[in-house]
Amino acid sequence: MQMVSWESAWYQALYDPERGFYRRQAPREHFTTAAQGIPGSSLLLARALATLCRRHDLDTVVDLASGRGELATALTLTAPHLQIYAVDIVERPPGLPDTITWVTTAGGPDLTGLPRIDGALTFALEWLDVIPCPIWQLDDKNVPRTVLVAPDGHETLGPGPGEPGGPTPEDLAWYHTWWPTDEQNPGSRIEIGRTRDDAWNHLLEQVPRGLALAVDYGHTADTRPRHGTLTGYRDGRQRPPAPDGLSDITAHVAVDSLTHDRLDDQRHSLHELGISANPPDPEQAATDPTAYLAGLSTSSAAARLLDPYGLGGFTWIYRRT
Repeated sequence: MQMVSWESAWYQALYDPERGFYRRQAPREHFTTAAQGIPGSSLLLARALATLCRRHDLDTVVDLASGRGELATALTLTAPHLQIYAVDIVERPPGLPDTITWVTTAGGPDLTGLPRIDGALTFALEWLDVIPCPIWQLDDKNVPRTVLVAPDGHETLGPGPGEPGGPTPEDLAWYHTWWPTDEQNPGSRIEIGRTRDDAWNHLLEQVPRGLALAVDYGHTADTRPRHGTLTGYRDGRQRPPAPDGLSDITAHVAVDSLTHDRLDDQRHSLHELGISANPPDPEQAATDPTAYLAGLSTSSAAARLLDPYGLGGFTWIYRRT
């Protein structure tokens, strides 16, 4: 059984031209995000982003890792004055509004074909967490070694520093800068964020004047996970990661190592942008029951987006360019 580094296997599993998960599967079929899977959530998120554009005098939204265009479609309904670009690995899905410009890229960190647009909000929702990164584990001498994996998810420890395929000097430098080592022991896992940093910086180069905003689940130096976060999703269920091309593979993001002006949690950011989970006035149930039910639905969707133990705990990474 051939075993390769997690970084290599992960990339092939998600983005391979023939068997890559994202080339054959729609994200909404396997997991929920703020933009899809929750009735009404995409409209609320679109409303918040439209407000953000207005405050920053931006007239375009680039929806990176757009899935099947759920958020882009909501933006055309919520803010028809905005120019919308939707970017993903697949060809244009059927049924999208004609006003949406669809851009197909190679997926993951490869942004070939992404237009450079002046005055845009470039929005990357759960993009960084699916950019493959090196996965290491400390051996019995606390030496970091590359974790090798087979297609079925079986793992073994591979080469160490200075060995072919082992941790590179660049990744070791990132590790010593961003991943606290004082509480690590044999068996501790490390998820090296340099590849995410590089992808984010490359994206920033494509935004000549505007605002880049990434939203993802992540951690900072004081909350680094000792045993890692690498996991898989298939058919709406979390499962052990296996690079077989049949499930999503993701790992939390070291958000503090990313180039940023501001880090905030989703709950606070959405509150700032006018999103509230306040229920409608109960008296409206008698005077306008249709509007009352719509208000309850909106309140329920907002509560999901604002939940501090769920989506509301995601990090918003802001960078003005």
